[in-house]
Amino acid sequence: MRTTTAFSPRAIMLALAALVSGCASNHFVAPQPVAATRVPDTAADLRIAEQALEAGDTELAVSVFQKLLKTDPKSTTAQLGLGDAMYQTGDLARAGVLYAGVAAAAPDDARAQLGLARVALRERRLDESVARYRKLVATQPENMQAAEGLGAALDLQSKHAEAQAVYRAALQQHPEVEGLKTDLGLSLILSGKAREGANLLLDIAGLPDAPPQARADLALAYGVLGNKEAAKHILVADMPADSAENDLQFYQHLRDRLGRHRERVGNLPNAQALPAAGNPSKGTIR
Repeated sequence: MRTTTAFSPRAIMLALAALVSGCASNHFVAPQPVAATRVPDTAADLRIAEQALEAGDTELAVSVFQKLLKTDPKSTTAQLGLGDAMYQTGDLARAGVLYAGVAAAAPDDARAQLGLARVALRERRLDESVARYRKLVATQPENMQAAEGLGAALDLQSKHAEAQAVYRAALQQHPEVEGLKTDLGLSLILSGKAREGANLLLDIAGLPDAPPQARADLALAYGVLGNKEAAKHILVADMPADSAENDLQFYQHLRDRLGRHRERVGNLPNAQALPAAGNPSKGTIR
């Protein structure tokens, strides 16, 4: 963790009065130090705060954003940055207040609306979250965060077919976004299409810099398919063995539920989605 000495991008400048000597009278002027001053550099501080936030250094980000707000309480950039930092720390209530304050002054601010949608999703106010994300997707089709959030909210409502349509539409515009592919793979698994989800996730999980979420979702797919050894091999690379065992037990539970659900609905292809259930692989909420 970096210390607070990194807050200022400028060194404090000290100026000393010049010593002036009299030529004929031998009078002189004693040197008088000029008071040290710091010229605020808002742009530089904002860069420091945003870089800290991106790097996950929320303590530094919070400190700098708070300092900026003391200087300019109406700064929407600092309010939104502090809101994002509070969201990262899990202080959803304060994050929501900051986002709402910006949204009240600027209703069309996409970042504020995205923040409110994310908070609603984390607090499981799913109807509100879906409504906010839908509006963002409609007005900003290039906003991949909004598409990911809408899909996640729909998946949590067990509306997997709708979620998959959102992911696929977004991937048509940006096929390189691995987060969308990972979310689509998980959605397929949860809708009873574990093999299709696994095939999609294999393309991502095999990359050298594959995100842990993709590997976790692939392990889930193998677990649902009954390949416990393949699932365990993936899990133990990212977590302790006892944690991996807990996830494997969950995968077996999910596999059993899927089997019972298929029996009840007659194994119809369009009725394989699981009822809503807890899911450790869905822990990363956007």
